[in-house]
Amino acid sequence: MVSLRDGRKLIGVLRSWDQFANLVLQDTVERIFIQRVFADIPRGVFLVRGENVLLLGEIDLDKDDDIPEPFEKTSAETVLALQKKEHESRKKSDKRRLEKLQALGFEGENAGETLL
Repeated sequence: MVSLRDGRKLIGVLRSWDQFANLVLQDTVERIFIQRVFADIPRGVFLVRGENVLLLGEIDLDKDDDIPEPFEKTSAETVLALQKKEHESRKKSDKRRLEKLQALGFEGENAGETLL
């Protein structure tokens, strides 16, 4: 199991690595958790650049079949729709927060940069 900096979780067979923590995973699936549901999306062979690796661990295959209590497995389409809805909601709340901060005199990200 590999956890990436952007929050994705990849599960696969570790085939190779190097001194920079670059990884090659085979039979990879991306496991997406949203609220109390999750889904596995097959990804195949996956090359992960070492600077994106947050955590690398081994999964006990006997325990991987047991679904944790609050979660239930569902289809990938359902999870992707929930993920998109959550992303849009977060984007709206970030925009409102930025507007409130600008009203108080704070600059937004990259607002002070100008092109010469």
